[in-house]
Amino acid sequence: MTAEPRASPYGSTVAAHLAAQDGVVSRDQLVSAGCRPHDIERLLRRRELFVALPGVYVVHNGPQTWQQRAWVAVLSCWPAALAGRSALRAENGPGLRDFDESAPIEVAVDVDRTVRSKPGVSVRRMAGLAPRVRANTSPPRVRYEEAVLDVVASLSREWDMIECCAAAVRSRCTTAERLSAALAARSRFPRRAWLLRVLADVAGGTASVLEHGYLRRVERAHGLPRADRQRADRVGGARVYRDAAYPAYDLDVELDGRFDHSALTDRDRDLDRDLATAVGGVRTVRLGWGQVYDRPCRAAAAVARLLQVGGWQGEPTPCSSKCSVTGG
Repeated sequence: MTAEPRASPYGSTVAAHLAAQDGVVSRDQLVSAGCRPHDIERLLRRRELFVALPGVYVVHNGPQTWQQRAWVAVLSCWPAALAGRSALRAENGPGLRDFDESAPIEVAVDVDRTVRSKPGVSVRRMAGLAPRVRANTSPPRVRYEEAVLDVVASLSREWDMIECCAAAVRSRCTTAERLSAALAARSRFPRRAWLLRVLADVAGGTASVLEHGYLRRVERAHGLPRADRQRADRVGGARVYRDAAYPAYDLDVELDGRFDHSALTDRDRDLDRDLATAVGGVRTVRLGWGQVYDRPCRAAAAVARLLQVGGWQGEPTPCSSKCSVTGG
């Protein structure tokens, strides 16, 4: 004889909430489903639900998954949505580079509300929140482009801003064009004009921002000879243009600003290795975002050495008291 299936202790509506929300439910949802205070107390007493945060319950008393923590955070501040790095983690899934799974969950609430942060939850007030939220996601979260820009706005180094945008484009969750459109819609943003130019370069396949960064941060800041820019040349019968050519010293510097690599950080490591190899005699060197915006002094020292190998009699000059250019 087949046993009858056991009826859910929650009721179909509550069970549906739990199924859709990774085993998390709010007190408001329980009440809306018809649960009275004594029903909720009975579920807690029978250990069928456990308090995660005041007014939010989970179906077990063990360690919560990141997804459960995210639902607890959103429901504890409802109406709310995942924001910042937490929104990126929800969109990308586990394995997001450099993401701390144990960090507080970031949520956004409307600017008119006063909601304090609570254990494991970091709350930020955001103007015009509703149109910026994807309410049909699980959990609800700020739109991907908006989350990326919010993270970028919190960064101080240009290299970190570039890497954050690169990681977003690399994830295939967005494009440089969509990030540019979201950024253009914001009236105030740190380094807004510069970042728009970076994203325009990425979308157009050029590297003018990177080329300007090389001129300003590497070449001019360290007293290197002035390069011939966009110098016409022929390779295998094809006409090419050199980004920064030093014909008197038999050296070409190419600026590689592409984001289409499986991991920008890994590719950046490869470029560093190529730069070191070039010191051994190779007369063309490629520099990327990391060399120009994160380590310009080290790049200048290597380029200076290559110029000296080609006959330059000068010496690079430090750009500041902390500059390591003279150390090679």
